[in-house]
Amino acid sequence: MTVPTRGTHRAFARLVLETMPEESRVGLTLGFVRTFGVPEIARVLHGTGRMTNEPRLRAKATGVAMFALIGQGVDSPEGRRHVEGLRRVHDRPGITPELMRYVLSCFTVCPLRFVDAHGHRTATEEERDAAYAFQLSLSDALGLPPPPGGGLAGVESWMRDYESRAFAPSEEGRALWAATSNGLLAARLPAPLAALAPAVAASLLDQPLRTALEVRRPPAPVRALVTCALRARARSRRRASAGGAAA
Repeated sequence: MTVPTRGTHRAFARLVLETMPEESRVGLTLGFVRTFGVPEIARVLHGTGRMTNEPRLRAKATGVAMFALIGQGVDSPEGRRHVEGLRRVHDRPGITPELMRYVLSCFTVCPLRFVDAHGHRTATEEERDAAYAFQLSLSDALGLPPPPGGGLAGVESWMRDYESRAFAPSEEGRALWAATSNGLLAARLPAPLAALAPAVAASLLDQPLRTALEVRRPPAPVRALVTCALRARARSRRRASAGGAAA
């Protein structure tokens, strides 16, 4: 595979902003949550107070920045503004290049993971290459070393290795998860399901992250409900996509 270069991330932008925006948004949120499993990152996020006091506003600000960067490009005027904002936010003691690399990897890999698992189709090789190109350009703009591995598969392999070393329980990680699952996610669910928000959200976490956040595996009926709902949604979107193509 030829390693993508800067300026070739349009297929990733189309996937995230046009083809499967809702799946990509959930995946981006899960990528943000994934960083809570690293105590060093959790301490920084918790220390600002915004994630525990205003989780929806903090998540929205992160989403706006990432979607603008993906859609308009790192070198656009809007992209440069967001890059400078990311520099300011992360220019503080304790935030190392490795931590920043991990955060960017989560924001690139996790949307595609959710698309692959729950979208109406999996991401194409072109879209995966474009996602790596986006991470490459954003890393360069932030003055970080290039993403590891020479491609998205290499980034995912590095992430797994990093998480095996860095994931650990922390008081801050638990507090961030409580604020996110009870506040941010509950607000996005219909009222009858709001009380189930933490269990529904936990159903979307893998075991290493649940262990790091000390989250219990949800009961089987809740897991089954979430799985059925996501599969039904994917089937509906698949039929709609096929119908649109036929027309």
